[in-house]
Amino acid sequence: MLIYAIRHGQTDWNVEGRLQGARDVPLNAHGQRQARDNGRLLARLAGASIDDFDFVASPLGRTRHTMEIIRGELGLDPHDYRTDQRLIEVCFGDWEGRTLAEIDADTPGLVAARDRDKWFYRPPGASAENYEMLSKRVAGWLETVQTPTVCVCHGGVLRALFRIVGGHEPNDAALLPAHQDSIVRIAEGRIGWVEDKPPGGDVS
Repeated sequence: MLIYAIRHGQTDWNVEGRLQGARDVPLNAHGQRQARDNGRLLARLAGASIDDFDFVASPLGRTRHTMEIIRGELGLDPHDYRTDQRLIEVCFGDWEGRTLAEIDADTPGLVAARDRDKWFYRPPGASAENYEMLSKRVAGWLETVQTPTVCVCHGGVLRALFRIVGGHEPNDAALLPAHQDSIVRIAEGRIGWVEDKPPGGDVS
């Protein structure tokens, strides 16, 4: 199994530190540049074998736009890919669209409770998920992968993959950075970034 997993490019909500989750927030100009750079990096990684890859994305607009830019950089039809609902970002329920500082000001203690158990903490709201719930649907998708695959997804999905494939402890996986300017490679039961990156990451 060979998978190249790529997080969508930056959005204005990433810059503002707003929890996006299942909200449909568009790429900003910097995010579009990140997608182009990742397309060029993917071209170097996969080379001529790129024609043998399946291409799948989360159905949210920011992931689809990222995928279309990447495919354009590869010289492929930008729209010739499929989507999978299981790759949507973890849903933050009532917290979506808000910053952690705003949440903490309105409901003191909840952000601290999440920080203590980030993998299993489920925010308020009927549609909210935790990382464990996300991980189960990502695992379901992973079981269906039969061919080399390019997957454009979200930060939470990347953390789930590091938990599933890399065996990271739950809260360690939840705290991993999820870069928007590089690519995760899964091959021969191992997972890692194709380029070294400094510590950090965006809110997700």
